Amino acid sequence: MKLICAIVRDIDGDEVVHALVARGYRVTRLASTGGFLRRGNVTLLVGVEDDQVSDVVEQIRSACLPAESGQHRAILFIMTLSRLERI
Repeated sequence: MKLICAIVRDIDGDEVVHALVARGYRVTRLASTGGFLRRGNVTLLVGVEDDQVSDVVEQIRSACLPAESGQHRAILFIMTLSRLERI
């Protein structure tokens, strides 16, 4: 199992969530704020099987609008989980 923690821009948040949910992924959305420029971000948490990681990354990549020069469309942290429970 993997946990993908994706930090995307506000303007891309809805589209990314929609794309992931349409593919059957469960997504937890958290409002967050960027550090240096204090721009609004959305932090998404997605728990997936190892073989689904590349599809989730591609969905995020496709759903984000082009970034301004020097900006990123998203930052992804992909972590291995020892356990995942849905209660």
